[in-house]
Amino acid sequence: MKINDNEDSGTPAGLAERTSATRARKRRLVVVTLALSLILAGATGFAAYRLTNVGGPGSVCDGAATADQVHDAAGPGRISEYKSGFYDRTGVSTGNTCIATVTSGLFETSKKEVWFTVRPNQEGPREFAAGNARLFSGGSAGAVTPDLAWALLPEGCPKGLRAEVRTHVEGHDEARARLAVAFANGAARNRSCADHVLPAPTSLSARGAETDPDWNNLCGLPGLAPAKDPNAQWAYRQQVTTAFDPIWTCTISGPNKLGLPQILAITTEPRAATATPHPDADPYGRAKLVARGTYAATCQGREVYFTIDGGHEAALAGGRGDYLFSDQKDLVRQFLTAGGKAIGCEPIL
Repeated sequence: MKINDNEDSGTPAGLAERTSATRARKRRLVVVTLALSLILAGATGFAAYRLTNVGGPGSVCDGAATADQVHDAAGPGRISEYKSGFYDRTGVSTGNTCIATVTSGLFETSKKEVWFTVRPNQEGPREFAAGNARLFSGGSAGAVTPDLAWALLPEGCPKGLRAEVRTHVEGHDEARARLAVAFANGAARNRSCADHVLPAPTSLSARGAETDPDWNNLCGLPGLAPAKDPNAQWAYRQQVTTAFDPIWTCTISGPNKLGLPQILAITTEPRAATATPHPDADPYGRAKLVARGTYAATCQGREVYFTIDGGHEAALAGGRGDYLFSDQKDLVRQFLTAGGKAIGCEPIL
């Protein structure tokens, strides 16, 4: 039987041609698979680089915090750092700041910054006062406000030094508190001044609610009833911390935060400030003036600071500026008495 000329697949030449075609297809398949693998690997690497800190620094700002601690406070992403021109790992100044930046996003990126600064206490305990603060408990002294978190450096370091962390992101209070304590420990290591390592806060006090003041028991202190200026007719609000350590604060503000809010504060942590009595200032009983608006007295063997600050109205009714409590000396006497009783002090006056 005659075989058709086109039916030559069984011939040696046909077999060779078909084998060659199969090999070519396999080679193309391998090339395509390899290309796809490289594209996938590149996309994965690109995503990992943009969305995670893979290959990035494990800590920032000379040991101020680990990458994980920064992520807890600012979210996931790639971490970088920038040190100001005034930065010095053992320096103490307002401009001595290191900034850690967390960048995230494949195409449209978001950036969150964490500012690390070690600040000295220059104006007494009034620097720490904030009625909206949540205070640490568990062996570390510090606080968290909507704007920042701070922790005092450990025992053995100079008094008044605090590690301050600003994230410009509200919330994450517990994470920001841990970050401030980690920074305080890192700053102490850099200065070789720590007697021990500060523990992370075990909890934070609740943030005090804004309420109408009880003018007969101001700030929740029984018996604190200073005479209010008769021209002070605004609707005032007060906010008080819900714990006393390391600093209890009451803030009394007018509408729209007009004027300087009246601040009353009791600092129960002696390490919070350096204080030297003013020799020319008249004492109030056992309390001596040690900084602007701040009086120091011993309480159960510990030095405690009572601070009165602000309270100057930009424009009281009648168009004149004055103090919310016009008799400032009476305000000091009443606050020393009521505040001292609240924390179990021996009589101050």
